[in-house]
Amino acid sequence: MNKLIHNLNELEQVAESIITNSKFKIFTLQGNLGAGKTTLVKFLCKYLNCEDNITSPTFSLVNEYTCPTSKIYHFDLYRIEHIEELLNIGFHEYINSGNYCFIEWPEISENELAEHHKISLNLEGQTRQLSFS
Repeated sequence: MNKLIHNLNELEQVAESIITNSKFKIFTLQGNLGAGKTTLVKFLCKYLNCEDNITSPTFSLVNEYTCPTSKIYHFDLYRIEHIEELLNIGFHEYINSGNYCFIEWPEISENELAEHHKISLNLEGQTRQLSFS
């Protein structure tokens, strides 16, 4: 799926389409600063009936959200410099838990991931280009 997003509120419909068309529960989100990665995660969690307050895990590295039937793990790996740091937080336990995992700034983790979806969001002026695979 490739889509032009003109308003951040359009991400709500995109989130429904992403979850509906996904085969895996692990998603990587790439994009420039301010592109809307965390906002998209908020809408993905909303579609999964999560009522927790969804915030960027920039300083905690991972936030855990509780849903009626499962948990969601939301990562921000922007500050991770070495793979050992990632492994020390129990990354494999999270991604092998069977729960949804949304990983922002995933570059350092890509060799650790099996099957997953890739979401790219890039801000170009006032328009965002989203791709999902």
